[in-house]
This record gives sequence, C-alpha cells and structure tokens, in this order.
Amino acid sequence: MENRSTAGSTFVLLGLAELEGLRYLNCVLLSITYLCILVLNIIIASVVLAERSLHEPMYVLICNLAFNGIFGSTSFYPVLLKDLWTSSKIISQGGCLAQSVCVTAYGHFEILTFTIMAYDRFLAVCHPLHYVNLMSNTKAIRLLMECLLVSFTIVLVAFALTMTLSFCGTEIKNIFCDNQGILVLACTNTSMNSTFGAVSTILMLSSTISFIVFSYGRIYIVCLRLSKESRQKAMHTLFTHLINFSVFLFGYLFLFIRYRMDSSILSVRFHVGLSLPTFLIPPLVNPLVFGVRTKALKSKIVYHLKRWMHMHSKLTHCTEQKNTME
Repeated sequence: MENRSTAGSTFVLLGLAELEGLRYLNCVLLSITYLCILVLNIIIASVVLAERSLHEPMYVLICNLAFNGIFGSTSFYPVLLKDLWTSSKIISQGGCLAQSVCVTAYGHFEILTFTIMAYDRFLAVCHPLHYVNLMSNTKAIRLLMECLLVSFTIVLVAFALTMTLSFCGTEIKNIFCDNQGILVLACTNTSMNSTFGAVSTILMLSSTISFIVFSYGRIYIVCLRLSKESRQKAMHTLFTHLINFSVFLFGYLFLFIRYRMDSSILSVRFHVGLSLPTFLIPPLVNPLVFGVRTKALKSKIVYHLKRWMHMHSKLTHCTEQKNTME
C-alpha cells in the first residue's frame, strides 16, 4: 500500500480501465441500459400512481421497487458514464463515501421491500378473509418507511465508522465505491467496521431470507389445497416474486462475499464482473417481469401507453396544423 502522504484526498477506480478498451461502445450500451431502466421504472410508477384501481398494497410495493431501482441506478450509472466519457478514474473521498452510502442503502432497502412483499402475499393467500384488516395501503407505506429508516440507520452507522479511518491506499478494485472497497485501503484497525458490516449484513440476510422462505413455503402448501384456477393464480404471483427476488439476491450475495475472499488473488476484472449484475439486472428485470406477468398491471400499462400515444399524436397533429396555417 501507498504511504498516507501520497494517498491524498482522492481514490482511483481501477475497474474503469477494464471498460476503456471499448470506451465509446460501453458508453453507448450503458447509456441505453440506464435509459431503459429509467423509462421502464417511470412507466410502472406512473401507471400505479395514476390508476386508482391499482392503489393496493401489492402495487404500492411494486411502485416502491420501481422508485428504488431508479435511485440505485442513478447513484451508479451517471458517475460511471461521466468517468468513461472523460477517461477519468479519479473520485474524491467525499464523492466515494456518498456513492457508497447510496448503493448500500439501495441494496438494503431492496431486500427489505421483497420481504414486505412476501408478507403481503402470505396474508393474501393464507389469511384471505382477514387480509383487508391485516394489510392496507397505509400499513404498507408505514412498513416501507420503517424499512427505509432501518436501511439508512445501518448505512449511516457504517459510514460514521468509516469516517474515523485513515487511508494509506488509493486504488479501489471496482468501477464504483462501496464500503468494503474503501475499508481495504485503511491503514488503521478496521476490525470494528468489518465486524459491524458482517454482523448487520448476515442478520439482515438470514432474517429476511428465512421469512421469505417461510412465507412462500406456507403459500405453496395452501396453494395445494386451492381450486385449480385459484392455485394457478397464486402460483403465478409466487413465481413472479421469486424470479425478481432471486435475480437481486444473486448480485447482492456476490457483492457481500467478494471482499470476504482473499482480495489479493482476485483480479480487478473479477471484482467488476461480480459487481455489475447488482445494478444491471434487478432495476431492468423488475419492471419487465412485474409489468408482463402481473395481469392487472399489464392491462393498465397497455391502456395508459395507448392513451399517451394518442395524446401525443393529437398534439403533433395540432402543431402541424398550426404551422401550416402560419
């Protein structure tokens, strides 16, 4: 590691060198991906907010996933695109720590939202007669606010612990900043930071995954006793949620384990390859899967898209007529 006197107040993102070979192509591909993420998630959120028939807990939670996908992607893609376009690998310590807070909060809030969705489906399938009393839009929003508070509390404690460190190194083996990537650069004792990060993440993962497995396990058992039509409907929803949760968990676990491995033997390319799926796949897959597999939401999306296209067509026609008259 470098001496602290040479570390300065900036970090170097080594992972950007892995993308520089095809810099302009990568810029185009990443820009298209980010634009698709924004458009798809904005469509989902706009339709849910605009359509009163979708003002139900399940759709409130899907809408929250859309907003969280926009938040997580925006904390990652714009900075990456700017750095690629300008061939810059330098990021300030303040900017690095801020990005670390955002991407970590995004991950925590995502998995907690999936947990609330499992709870919502558990109540809907296993306690249908009491569902209206047990779950409402107000309760769903309250649970989301509590989960958001938990997410940012964990992240801010980790951030506060990181702020007490002195850094001797500057090189981060990735294309973005995360807390573990910053900790390996410290020249002071990071045992408290590592312990807090490991314990908080393990507790969150074990509790949320256990609850999700329990909820969907009970749903599956109840589905076996339902009529064929009701069973197919419940299983369709179950698999839709499991697909999205599994895709997110795949990337989340990779982010967690890669610095628990021997970092010295892992190449920069390996770190980049394990990190990209978290920001590339879930924000893109969530709106696609929910938008296609959730029938009520799909029909409303199609309706609103046709309506928006019709309004745009009328506006264009009126503009053309006005220009012709002038």
